[in-house]
Amino acid sequence: MQSTPLALGMFLLALTGMPVGALAQTTARSGDDLEHIITALDGAVFDAFNRCEDPAQLRLHASYFAPDVEFYHDNGGVTWTRDAMIANTAKNVCGKITRKLVAGSLAIYPIRDFGAIAQGAHTFCATGSSTCEGIAEFTMVWQHVDDRWQITRVLSYGHRAAEPDQ
Repeated sequence: MQSTPLALGMFLLALTGMPVGALAQTTARSGDDLEHIITALDGAVFDAFNRCEDPAQLRLHASYFAPDVEFYHDNGGVTWTRDAMIANTAKNVCGKITRKLVAGSLAIYPIRDFGAIAQGAHTFCATGSSTCEGIAEFTMVWQHVDDRWQITRVLSYGHRAAEPDQ
C-alpha cells in the first residue's frame, strides 16, 4: 500500500494527536505504542527522503538524524556526521531515487532507557517509476532524548538487484 503525504499526516495526527512535524517530540513508550511510533517515524523520515529534491524536505529529512549520526553503507562507505550524510543524499539520491519499505519487513525492538532498533528491508526505485530495481536491508537505532526521537546509527547493507515482484 502506498501512502500519500496527506494520508501519512492524517495517520500521524490520529496516532499522536499532534501535527506531523511534532511527532519526533513524542514520549518514549514500550510495546505496541513504541512499534506504532517508530513505524510512523520510519514513514515520515522516508517520506521526506523521497521528496528531498525540495530543499525544505531535505532539511526535514535531516532533522530526524542526530548531528553525530554514524551511517554505514556497504557500497558507499561510512559517514560520521549528519552534514556528510545529507550531502551524500543530496548528491546521489534527491530527484533520482525513492525508497519503499518492503511490506511486513519492519521489526521494532525496544532498548531500555534509550530508544529502539528498527530493522527491515527496502526497495529503491528510479524517481517517477513504479519499477524498483534495488533492494537492501537496514538497521536504524532511534534514541529518545529530551522528548525527541532521533536516529543515531544507520546500517544499510546487502544491496542487490530486486526480483521483478519486489
